[in-house]
Amino acid sequence: MLKRINTILSIVFVFSLMLSCSEESNPEFDIQTFTTIFDNNKFDASFFPIEMRQTADGGYIVLGGRKLDDSNFTGIYLLKADKFGNFVKEIEVEETSVNPVAKLTEYQTKYYFFCMDPLTQQAQIANVDANLEAVTITPVQGGLTYPAAASFVDNSFILLGYNNGDKQTVISIVNPDGGILSSKGYSIGTGEDIEEPIIKHYIRTGRQYPFEVGKVSSNLYFFNGFFNYTFSLVFTDMTSDDPVGVVQGQQADGGFSALTPLGGNKFASSRFNFGENFLIPNKELSTSGITSTVDLGGYSLPELVPNANVRILRAKIDTENVLIYGSDTKSKQIGLLFYEEATGTFISSRYLGFSNPFEIASLTQTSDEGLAVCGTTYVAGRFPRICIFKLSKEQLASNLNK
Repeated sequence: MLKRINTILSIVFVFSLMLSCSEESNPEFDIQTFTTIFDNNKFDASFFPIEMRQTADGGYIVLGGRKLDDSNFTGIYLLKADKFGNFVKEIEVEETSVNPVAKLTEYQTKYYFFCMDPLTQQAQIANVDANLEAVTITPVQGGLTYPAAASFVDNSFILLGYNNGDKQTVISIVNPDGGILSSKGYSIGTGEDIEEPIIKHYIRTGRQYPFEVGKVSSNLYFFNGFFNYTFSLVFTDMTSDDPVGVVQGQQADGGFSALTPLGGNKFASSRFNFGENFLIPNKELSTSGITSTVDLGGYSLPELVPNANVRILRAKIDTENVLIYGSDTKSKQIGLLFYEEATGTFISSRYLGFSNPFEIASLTQTSDEGLAVCGTTYVAGRFPRICIFKLSKEQLASNLNK
């Protein structure tokens, strides 16, 4: 039985992004705009977010990780905040399930994510209700191991994993009950050198690779992961032994750092290459044959940290379709970069964070047409904690010069 540990957070810092002339709080304003840092009375504990979703009550669920004392893997942490950004509840899932991965997906009133058994590395599918009353965890059938990323299309999950025995990156279609509908593996190559960065990713002793998986069209899927000695974007029909197309990176030192399909063969993306970062807001990618990320160009952003984490959100601001890129800056803030979706033209930027270092984890457009940004901050410069920034509809519109 799953054990739920509910520890009251000792300190919750709530900073308003703007000052009010009134001494009394304005509830409507407090919903639209806030910044919250969730501190904890376990001062040496480490908590970090993986993904966030808004719930029907206007609040937020954060899927996160926590450092475990007796395991190389990451524990599972769930947090619920209300619509004002106030702490409501947390769950530290027992250590029979570890290494949660995005995406956190809402389906039939539950929120789903994948994790794994720490002893067998077997993939597990988990769900939780909006109030964090209970977590249900079920083994995924078919012997799938080491989940890395997931998405949800046509009422089924697309799961990316790693088969340590066969040295394959595996893409699978999984139903919400954990049953396998189809699965296909592709070799990463042979030798310990190619597997080393993958293992370091899972035990968090090395670079956290931006694994992605999704669907382009009715018979074409993609994954961003290791294939043939290189971190690559791979297109597959999930039946052929060879991929339909590959956009190669630079072994473990280059490739896509984020991908969002825009329709057809167009993607909003970003790439890393030996520490440099390039944003590519609107680009048609070849889904057949072999191409290279190096040839894609992109906007170079020296202000970002080397091999930066990048998140991309398709958003509607007023009546305009906009791409919002979130990333980590050298100034230790979260940078938000706004681009026109149709043309890829840069619009403006905004920076979040103060005093402590901040890092991006998740972006979501809220029901009031604002933006919620979830990230990690470091209290006293050393203790990882979860934070949420909420921007109003009007603040977003100001980034379009309106």
